[in-house]
Amino acid sequence: MPSVSSYKINFTTGVAIVVANMIGTGVFTSLGFQVVDIKSGFVLLMLWAVGGLIALCGALSYGELAAALPRSGGEYHYLSHIYHPAVGFLSGWVSATVGFAAPTALAAMALGSYATSVWPGVAPKMLSILVVLLLTAVHATSTRAGSRLQVVVTVVKVVVLVAFIGVGVAVAEPQPIHFAPQSGDWHLLLSPAFAVSLVYVSYAYSGWNAAVYLAGEVAQPQRNLPRILLTGTSIVLLLYIGMNFVFLYVAPLAKLAGQVEVGFVVATQLFGTAGGRLMGGLIAVLLISTISSMIFAGPRIVQVMGEDLPALRRLATVSSAGVPVRAMLLQTGLTVLFILTSSFQQVLVYAGFVLNLFTFLTVLGLFVLRWRQPELPRPYRAWGYPVTPLVFLLLSGWTLVFLLRDQPMESFYGLLTLLGGLVMYFISRRKSTIAP
Repeated sequence: MPSVSSYKINFTTGVAIVVANMIGTGVFTSLGFQVVDIKSGFVLLMLWAVGGLIALCGALSYGELAAALPRSGGEYHYLSHIYHPAVGFLSGWVSATVGFAAPTALAAMALGSYATSVWPGVAPKMLSILVVLLLTAVHATSTRAGSRLQVVVTVVKVVVLVAFIGVGVAVAEPQPIHFAPQSGDWHLLLSPAFAVSLVYVSYAYSGWNAAVYLAGEVAQPQRNLPRILLTGTSIVLLLYIGMNFVFLYVAPLAKLAGQVEVGFVVATQLFGTAGGRLMGGLIAVLLISTISSMIFAGPRIVQVMGEDLPALRRLATVSSAGVPVRAMLLQTGLTVLFILTSSFQQVLVYAGFVLNLFTFLTVLGLFVLRWRQPELPRPYRAWGYPVTPLVFLLLSGWTLVFLLRDQPMESFYGLLTLLGGLVMYFISRRKSTIAP
């Protein structure tokens, strides 16, 4: 039997995976929807600050779980241990079918859209699928090669964004928008428009928990995982606030309203048509990093599920390089299916509801685990406990209630996905029971 590679993901690669997972379609597409109902620069930046607060509180909570239960699989592993294997299976089912495949498809679709703004003759769907297949080939070959690619493309992403922020502040002609609080701004923070926009912002921040899916492959996970989660999330919070400040500082709200390709609109305002096309091309390149990180991390969940459930054992098989190739091919197939059959907005709301539900259950599990297993070794304890996880639960719960109330169809499809996963769980358990 071939020996499995002993390569371990270090702190730098882990941070790169978190940053790459988070910075993707959301920050480049959602501001145009937010400015339709919110005209205050202060409230718009507060929106991104609140989204970052949710992500930081989640990262602090996940850091404790990752240190106490250091195994690849993320929510699947935690929820199986804390609640019941069925809850863990549903989380893994969602991650395998929606959690990575859908955001990978969204990033690939956005890449195709931005690339079309630069090269109008490009077929966006074909380009999206081609990029997904090429990156799958790289990551299926070697964990070490995939890690190096991840670090390189993430460094390029951060450098480009920091440069864009700096240039925008230095040379732009400021727009007449206020970033200091004005009368009525505090009321807006509790408005339905703020709640609607927080759904999009929460999606933009999704990915802060990416490193926990690779816990079994991280060097010194008890020490490194909490540091990876906090460092990566903090970097993205600062970049997001900086990027949205520049977007609002550079472009008139009327030009941003309702636009998906926000980065292209702002770059065109700042640099002219040629500069806008160049920025559109750069954003397309940056989205490769997001697609790459999701292809890298997602299959590890399916791998762990296969290790636990005999009916899915084939998906746990790894190559001689330690890569779960079969699980990776399954995720890639689902990603291509989303690209071919779904619209951007449908996938966004549908995935956002289901993913928020399981991050809510996972952070709630921090309280359950402390109550049930107080003696469990915890090399890292969540800073600010119990306030930080409670902040996460309150804000995330508010978002979930809003989605159930105002987006019933997408929420229904999300619940239908969970029902399908529950059926699969009992089928797999039955096969496990009758297997010789």
